[in-house]
Formats: sequence, structure tokens, C-alpha cells
Amino acid sequence: MAKQEKNVVTHGLSGKIGDLLLFRQRGGKTIVSKIPEFSKTVSEKQAAQRKLFQQAVIYAQTAIASPEMEELYKAVAKKKGKYPFNVAVADFLNAPDIHDIDLSEYTGSTGDRIRILVNDDVAVKSVKVEIRNADGSLVEEGEAVQIAGSLWIYTAVQDNENLDGDKITVSASDIPGNVTQEERKL
Repeated sequence: MAKQEKNVVTHGLSGKIGDLLLFRQRGGKTIVSKIPEFSKTVSEKQAAQRKLFQQAVIYAQTAIASPEMEELYKAVAKKKGKYPFNVAVADFLNAPDIHDIDLSEYTGSTGDRIRILVNDDVAVKSVKVEIRNADGSLVEEGEAVQIAGSLWIYTAVQDNENLDGDKITVSASDIPGNVTQEERKL
């Protein structure tokens, strides 16, 4: 890829030249590309993706209009070298990732801890834990507490005598409301 600085011909240029070239400005740089070709027919999958992207743009516009949210997205954008609006769009489109659910300290006693590693491209808003017996009856549920970075801890508040076949469900949500769930059997 060729790079040229201080080109007096293309500096600040944007728009189309015939049906061949497209000039755009991004981050103070002039980008030249071939004019994209679009199909005249739109598949259901493409229509769904366009609708999702439209919702992401509306979310980003609303979020950036809030001074508090704008500051949050500005801070993340600065670290990543991006624009706050683009970070907000990506945040809407990406759900949190649950990397690990560590059950090694959970024996069914009050005070036992479940360690959860979860992250998001901007911020994880909450992590919820639900513990159910093998028959599906609820043992307990509650919020995990963020300890540091991507580490969240849930502390059991109920005794659970029989762990055979029990299921633990972790739900992580981010600011736009995306939710990721993962289950573990004991």
C-alpha cells in the first residue's frame, strides 16, 4: 500500500470521480478506493443485518447525546484510537464475553465463591448468577460483584446439600443491554 504525505492534489478530497474512484476522509487522512458494487437484490440475512446496524446507529446517536455516556465512549475511543460514535455502534453490536466460570471454590455452603471472568469492548454492566437443583428448582440467584477488571465474584447465600446434576447459569450484560449466558453443570 502506497502512502504519500502532503499531496496537494488529493489533500482534503472527498467524493467520486466518475465510476472508478472514491475519495474519503478518515482520521485526517485521504483514503482512495474503488467504488463499491452493490447487488440490487437484498437477502433476508442482509436485511436483518441492515436493520441491526440501523438500531446500532440510533443507539450511538442517543448515547453520544448524553454527556455522561459521551464521556465514557470518548475515554474508550481515545484508548483505541477511534471515534466515540464508532465505539458506541460497536458496543451495541457486541455482547460481553464470558471467558471462565470457576466453580472450584463452590461446595454448596453459604459463603462459597464462584469466580467469573467476563469482559466487554466498553464495560460490563452486571453479572448475575442463578443456581438450580437437578429438578429445576431454584436454590438461589443474585448479582456478582466486580473485584478488578474482568474478575467478578458471586458469594453463595444459601446452603445447597446435594450438588448432583445442579446447574449454574451466569448472565453478563453490557451498557446497551446485550446479554450473554453460559451454563455449567456440577
